[in-house]
Formats: sequence, structure tokens, C-alpha cells
Amino acid sequence: MRFFSKLCFVWVMIFGINGVSSAQTVEPKTQPLKIVASFSILADMVKQVGGNAVEVVSIVGYSADPHVFSPTPADVREIAQAQWVVINGLGFEGWVNRLIASSGYKGPVLIASQGVATLTEHADHGHQNNSDHDAQKDNARKADSRHDDQDPHAWQSLKNAKIYVENIRVGLVKLLPESRDAINQRARDYQFRMEQLDRYTHQTLNQIPLENRRIMTTHDAFGYFAASYQVEFLSIQGWSTEREPSAAQVGQLIREIRQDRIKALFVEHLADTRLIQSIAKETGTKLGGTLYVDALTQPGTVADTYLKMFAVNVETIVKALQ
Repeated sequence: MRFFSKLCFVWVMIFGINGVSSAQTVEPKTQPLKIVASFSILADMVKQVGGNAVEVVSIVGYSADPHVFSPTPADVREIAQAQWVVINGLGFEGWVNRLIASSGYKGPVLIASQGVATLTEHADHGHQNNSDHDAQKDNARKADSRHDDQDPHAWQSLKNAKIYVENIRVGLVKLLPESRDAINQRARDYQFRMEQLDRYTHQTLNQIPLENRRIMTTHDAFGYFAASYQVEFLSIQGWSTEREPSAAQVGQLIREIRQDRIKALFVEHLADTRLIQSIAKETGTKLGGTLYVDALTQPGTVADTYLKMFAVNVETIVKALQ
């Protein structure tokens, strides 16, 4: 009960009564800039910073998996009509370069993850301290093509999300100089709420002993969360959801769960739950709930913005580990 009350207080502090930015700067009334974002989390970030000055379309819709997405002719038309395209990069949208080429779009493309400290396939995603995480900056690369050795889920760190917002802010100011003041204010407000949620996440997880921060998820999408908050994650699948694990891989995971005393198993809201339920039954490990990773949920639901998604994940993880 005390945890729930604290969470409600933080929720109001970070999101306000309506869960939106409090920025009030008046900006000129002009035709909104048409922006196409590759997936729903990016679309929300762009909307939070752009406000009424932008009209944002997400190619991959709510509760849809960007890893296995197949563009349609309608998506080609959306890109062709866009005035700005925003993508994650780091190989996350393996289909996006072909889509842009097919559309004939010649306008600017923002790689929102540009400048983040990327994690490589050899990085330790578990108990990694801050100096280890800072060292990842040596691995940062341009993210305009597929890099199979880089974890693309950089938004799972709130510090990285602030970099996303800064990249979006700079791009929007260039495209909409008449709305500069309002864009800058919204970006500052949004980043401030990210800082508040980041502090809350550290404070809350630090109350749980390190040896108890061991969990398992459907696919390896929480490397940046692990590095930031020292939570150890096992996963059934790798960075992408395209390939199913083999029986041998599942058997190895079951052995690791038993040996490492994994505290909880989590289902991702885009994943088939049958395999992880079977693993839970086989190992006697409890199911900790649902985590939201690669997509937001429908408007008006539990994880319909990036910050709500992150906060819900923190709440779910902490409740399962306490």
C-alpha cells in the first residue's frame, strides 16, 4: 500500500493531472509540420516536443512489433507526403531504408539515437556500474544502417531518452524557427520529467538488494535499463524478435534460472506468452507481470506515452522483486 501511494505521488509529480507537459508558451498558428516517425515511442517523443506545431504519424502502430513489421503501400504514401522523417537507427528498423527509398522521399531524416552510448553484443547487461556504462561511449557509432552488434533499444535508459529529445528539439527548431521558444520550453519540461522519473527509479530499485535484482524477459530489450539501474536480465530471444529460440537454448535458460535463482519472469506485451508460461511452470518461478518495450499501447490505456510506459515497467519490476 505504501509503495502504491508513493507511486501515485510520483505519477502526479512527473506527469501532472493529465499526464501531459505544462508548457504554456504561445506560438504562432501555422499549418502543422507533417512528421512521420518509424514507431509509436518515437512518435510520442516528437509530439511531446512539437506540440500543436506538428502532425505526427507512426508507421508501426500501437501494440505492433517493429522488429517483424512489413510496410504497406499506405506506408510508402505516408513517407512520400512527409516533411520530416524520424527513425531510431541502430538497426532497429531493418525495413526503413528500403521504405524511404521506395517512397521517393528526399527530405531530412533524423536518427533520434545519434549520440547515445551504444551497448555492443559483448557488453555486460547485468550488474554494470556507471563507469562501465560511460565506457560504452567508445562504441558509439553512426546509426544510419543496420549494426547487428549494437543493442537498438537505447530508449530503455532515461538518460538516452534525453538525448533523443535533444536531437528532436534541434531538428524541430531548424524546421520551425517561428516556434522556437515553445519547442524549447516543451523540450526542457519533458527532459525535466525524465530526470524526475530517473531519480525515482534509482531510489526505488536501490532499496532492493543487488542479489535479488535478477529477472527474465521475453527478448533482450532491457540492456540499457540493466546498465543504468543494475538489474540483471536473462532473455529467451536476442535483440530482435524475428527468430524463435531453439529447444537447446530454452533448456540452457531453464538451467540458468535454477542456478541463478531468478526472482521473476516477465511477459512483454507484444510477445506470445506460451513459452514463458511453460518455463515458469518448469522452474517454479513466478510470473511478475507484463512489461512494455517496443511499442506504446492504445491512447487512454496503461502505457500510451513513453513516460507512462517507463513508469509502469518500473512499478511492475519493483512489485515483483519486493
